[in-house]
Amino acid sequence: MEALLCKRLGDPASASASASASASASASVGNNSESSPSPIEIIRNHPIPELDSPTAVRVKVKATSLNYANYLQILGKYQEKPPLPFIPGSDYAGTVDAVGPSVTKFKVGDPVCSFAALGSFASFIVQDQSLLFGLPKGCDLVAAAALPVAFGTSHVALVHRANLTSSQVLLVLGAAGGVGVSAVQIGKVCGAVVIAVARGAEKVQFLKSLGVDHVVDLSNQNLTASVKEFLKSRNLKGVDVLYDPVGGKLTKEAMKLLNWGAQILVIGFASGEIPVIPANITLVKNWTVHGLYWGSYRIHRPAVLEDSIRELLSWMQKGLITIHISHTYSLSEAHLAFSAIKDRKAIGKVMIAFDDKGRSKL
Repeated sequence: MEALLCKRLGDPASASASASASASASASVGNNSESSPSPIEIIRNHPIPELDSPTAVRVKVKATSLNYANYLQILGKYQEKPPLPFIPGSDYAGTVDAVGPSVTKFKVGDPVCSFAALGSFASFIVQDQSLLFGLPKGCDLVAAAALPVAFGTSHVALVHRANLTSSQVLLVLGAAGGVGVSAVQIGKVCGAVVIAVARGAEKVQFLKSLGVDHVVDLSNQNLTASVKEFLKSRNLKGVDVLYDPVGGKLTKEAMKLLNWGAQILVIGFASGEIPVIPANITLVKNWTVHGLYWGSYRIHRPAVLEDSIRELLSWMQKGLITIHISHTYSLSEAHLAFSAIKDRKAIGKVMIAFDDKGRSKL
């Protein structure tokens, strides 16, 4: 099968990654593997994984999603560091290819989606039937592959942790990225007043098309001044929930806008800087700070994840949320996909699709 293998830590968006992907795409396994400085290689004849239990299901992957965590993991900067070599990847969708003798929930040909700690950057993946979610016939598998991590993160954060309501104001930093776009949409489903923060006219126009109540363009606007002016126009006191996948100086500035009793959702640090949230200010203003490492819910609260994904699939089917695919690449173009994330070119999700020779931009 075709698979992307991380053989050493480094930048998968680098020029060396491009050269290595091109070379290994036409080479046999192992050719040039040790001499190449690239962290990633495309292996064309990697062994297809076998069913490893009576309830195991093998899925033929149609598409897999790129998340910022995947990029950090190959760099060696993610909190979970798997031993080398490994096949990266998390959320995906495809069709059932084979089932174990005790599988009762699925049959060959069924469309499914799921997420894994590793392994979705390959044309086949094996997981237990309990970890798969069935999809309706005719469902867009590329869109379904983009749902679990980005929308799952935002749903657990906003619905389960923050209990966002229609009487509240939600401020979303990094609003045009994968998790940002999902947070904006879920905020609107919850009925909240949604303020989105992004950079550049194209991203601003896109966010306005989603029905966001106010968009701050950091390329020409000051965050504090713009939000305060909007809040005053709506006779609102401040922000009730801060959704923060960015960190750094932007977090510090956003904290100036928070109400007494506000909630801060720490999603990630795309800026590369971990912010300081002063404990004394948190005490005085009665803030609640939620750390949200979505993947750990599978270990500690699996039922929460399962309920969340099922509700999101229902919302997608009803048209309450829309999956916005910014770029789609083939596996051999993985370095370009990582570059789109690294350089913040994406508006929405970046995907890798199998049996897809071209690439598209939203």
